[in-house]
Amino acid sequence: MRGKILVVEDEPKLANLLRDYLEQAGYVPHCLGNGREVVPWVREQAPDLVLLDLMLPGKDGMEICKEIRSFSVVPIIMVTARVEEIDRLLGLELGADDYICKPFSPREVVARVKAVLRRAGGQPAPAGHGLSLDKDRFQATLHGRDLGLTAIEFQLLHILAGNPGRIFSRSQLMDRIYTDQRVVSDRTIDSHVKKLRRKIAAAAPDEEWIHSLYGVGYKLETP
Repeated sequence: MRGKILVVEDEPKLANLLRDYLEQAGYVPHCLGNGREVVPWVREQAPDLVLLDLMLPGKDGMEICKEIRSFSVVPIIMVTARVEEIDRLLGLELGADDYICKPFSPREVVARVKAVLRRAGGQPAPAGHGLSLDKDRFQATLHGRDLGLTAIEFQLLHILAGNPGRIFSRSQLMDRIYTDQRVVSDRTIDSHVKKLRRKIAAAAPDEEWIHSLYGVGYKLETP
């Protein structure tokens, strides 16, 4: 089996259809239909990916996503039929990894699941060139050496490594890391990046992983 997938969908027919397609693809799906059940289940079961509908009874998908991001970096794919919310999802304000619009093909969903898991690494995640991320233990190793990251530093590296080459602004990184809405400055992100770079340099002095674009933000590229 290739991974435990939580399907959060309140339409039983659609939930069952997605479950069938995911099972055929070799995954282990579990379906929930009420938003209030999701966060406790994620805490207890530690799924490899969450397929999260935006409109749910009990608690909506946006609130659920923010709560999950307060304790986990599990990949989250948001599902929405509300076109007006796409800009927010694309802006990564919620900490989601991808989004899918209804109506959709179940095959498209399976393809997106595969892509996001491949990007995030699923299990201890090879990010390429000796970098490995274990999201369950918040542990990062480079060339077999533990980087000794804090939880914030790991989340920062996980976001960047999950989207190599993509530029993240400071505000996007803050929104994804500080989901409790605390007020932090741009310099806080800069400080975390500086410490992360220092730890990477200690493990691989001749490799530059994190690049800054003046006035824009940060990106990760494998050496």
